[in-house]
Amino acid sequence: MEIKEPIIHGNYYHIYNRGNNGNDIFLENENYYHFLRLYAKYIEPISETYAWCLLKNHFHLLVRIKEKREIEQSQLSYTTTEKPKIIDPSRQFSHLFNAYTQSINRRYNRTGSLFETTFERKLVTTEKYFQQLIFYIHNNPVHHGFVKQMSLYPWSSYETIISDKPTKLRREEVIGLYGDLENFIFYHNRQQNLDEISNLLIEY
Repeated sequence: MEIKEPIIHGNYYHIYNRGNNGNDIFLENENYYHFLRLYAKYIEPISETYAWCLLKNHFHLLVRIKEKREIEQSQLSYTTTEKPKIIDPSRQFSHLFNAYTQSINRRYNRTGSLFETTFERKLVTTEKYFQQLIFYIHNNPVHHGFVKQMSLYPWSSYETIISDKPTKLRREEVIGLYGDLENFIFYHNRQQNLDEISNLLIEY
């Protein structure tokens, strides 16, 4: 069994996974909404979110794990009644995926694991990787042929970033990586060469 690197407070990560055997994990619109509700419950208290995308059989998240001092313990949610003495970000993600799996199994009368493996994580260490990764995540629905342009896909953070509606997404920081909103949109409307970070990406 592969041992995953622990998720460390203060670091930025690309978090992703797919359905077991490549099967769909989102079967109808309500599933997407429910995943996002669970994400708000388990992950938002311990992280800051920069980009996300949910597709039929996989998902991508770009997050910064908060430092311990930044986390309000009263906001944390656990699947057990007793809160652990140590805040473990990896466990919070496991709570999210386990809760989602249980809800899907109940709703569709299925059993067993929903996701393929323990969720994957890649450490984001450079600003260029960070910038390219945001494009990669937003472009995933185009890459997989779901839509012709990323602004037409409803289950990603792209539309939130270019809008002015209230959000917990780190919108200003994301836009700042590209200079301003105009340059953010311009960058996303061009096909980017991701060869430099191809070993850091995932293809489903």
